[in-house]
Amino acid sequence: MWDRRRTLIFAICCLSLFVVGLDGTIVNIALPAIRKDLHASTSGLQWTIDAYTIVLASLLMLGGSTADRLGRRRVFQVGLALFTLGSMLCGLAPGLGWLVAFRVLQAIGGSMLNPVAMSIVTNTFPDPRERARAIGFWGATFGLSMALGPVLGGLLVPLDWRAIFWINVPVGLAAMVLAQKYIPESRAPRARRIDPIGQVLVIVVLATLTYSIIEGPVAGWTSARIVALFTVAVAALIALIGYERRRFEPLVEIRLFRSAPFTGATTIAVLIFCVLGGLLFVNTLYLQEARGLSTLQAGACTLPTAVMLVLCGPISGRLVATVGPRVPLVLGGTGIAAGALALTGLTRHTPILALLAIYALVGVGFGFANAPITNTAVSGLPRAQAGVAAAFASTSRQVGMTLGVAIIGSAVTSHVRGSVTEGLAAASHIGWWIMFGCGLAVVVLALVTTGRWARATSSRTAAELQTAEPVAVPS
Repeated sequence: MWDRRRTLIFAICCLSLFVVGLDGTIVNIALPAIRKDLHASTSGLQWTIDAYTIVLASLLMLGGSTADRLGRRRVFQVGLALFTLGSMLCGLAPGLGWLVAFRVLQAIGGSMLNPVAMSIVTNTFPDPRERARAIGFWGATFGLSMALGPVLGGLLVPLDWRAIFWINVPVGLAAMVLAQKYIPESRAPRARRIDPIGQVLVIVVLATLTYSIIEGPVAGWTSARIVALFTVAVAALIALIGYERRRFEPLVEIRLFRSAPFTGATTIAVLIFCVLGGLLFVNTLYLQEARGLSTLQAGACTLPTAVMLVLCGPISGRLVATVGPRVPLVLGGTGIAAGALALTGLTRHTPILALLAIYALVGVGFGFANAPITNTAVSGLPRAQAGVAAAFASTSRQVGMTLGVAIIGSAVTSHVRGSVTEGLAAASHIGWWIMFGCGLAVVVLALVTTGRWARATSSRTAAELQTAEPVAVPS
C-alpha cells in the first residue's frame, strides 16, 4: 500500500483529472436548457462543446513542457486557478458568445492540469510496478469522469444549468490549497524547448477544420468561406508536418508515427472518442427534445454506459497485461460497432429498455478500447519519449471528442426534416452509421498494428529516437 503522503498527492492529481474530464461531457446534458435560455442555434451548441476540447487538445503538450521548465506544482496551481475562474465565469455568462469565451479560459487552465498531474504522479511513484498501478487508476478516473458527466448533469441542470459550472469552483479552490500543502515542487532535469510556430500551426489546423465542419451545413459546403477554411486547414497541416520534421525538439514528434503501435493507438483514440463525443451530443438532443425526457431521466439513461465502462476498464487492463492489447481492442471495436448498428433502427418510440441495453453495449466497447491506448502508444519506445507519446495519446482523445461533436453533430442536424421533435430520430441514423464505421476501423487497426510486424516498427523507431536523442553538455 502507498503511504499517506503519496496517496494524498495522487488523490489531488486525480481530482484535477476528474473535473477536467467531467467538464468535457457534463455540458452535453445541459444543451437543451442552454439553447432555451441563451437562444442558441445547434451550431452554437456545438461550439459550447468544441471550444473547450479544441483548446484543450491544442495546448496539452505545451502545458506539460512548460511545467517541466517552470515547475510542476506552480503550473498545476496556475491551471487550477484559471480553470476555477473560467468555471465561475461560465456560470455567470449572459450570452452564448460569452459562454464560449469562458469555456476557452476553462480549457487553457485544463491544459495545465492533465499532463502536469501525470508528471507529478510519475515522479511520486518511481517504482515501475507502483507507477503502473497508479496509471491504471488514473486511466479509470478519466474514463469514469467522462462517463459520469451526463449523469451528474442530469442531477444539477433541473436546479439551474449554470450549476454544472459552479460545482467546479469549490473543488478547484480545495485542490489549490491541498496542492500548496502536499505537492512538492519539481522540474525536469532538461526541459524540452518551446515550439511557438508548431503550437500556432496546431491551433490553426484544429480550429479551421472544426469551424468548417460545424458551420458547413449552415453556410453551404461549397461556399467561399468554408472552402477557404478547409484550404487553410490542409495548408497548415502540411506546413506543420514539414516544419516539425526539421525541428530538433518539435512539439509534435513526427518520427513517432513510424511506430505502427503508436500510430494505431493514437488513431484508435481519435476514433473511439469521436464516437463518444458524437453519441453524447446527439443522444442528449434525442432523449430530451425528441423523446421529451427530463434532464434527470436523460442523464439516468447514460448510467449503463458509465457502469459498463467502469466494469470493463479494469478487465481490459488485465487483458493487456496478460495477452497484449489486441484482444481488448478487438472487443472494444466490436462492441462499439454492434451498439451503433443497433441504433441505426432508432425511432421516437424505441423502448427505453432497448436503448439502455444498447448504451450498455457501447459502454462495454468503450471500456475495453480505452484502457490499452496509452500503454500501446508508449510500448517499445525509449523512456525519454514515453511522456511525449502519452501526451499525444491524451491529445488524440480530445481531438476525437472535438471531431465527434463537429462531424456527427453536423451530419445529423443537417438531415433533420421538419421539427427536431419529429425529425431527429430518423436524421440520427447517419450518425450511427458513422459510429459503426469507426467501430469497424478500430477492429482493423487492432489487428494490423499489434502484431509482429507492428512491434518490429516500434523497435526500429525506438532505435532511431535513441540515436537522435540530444546529449546533455555540462555547463
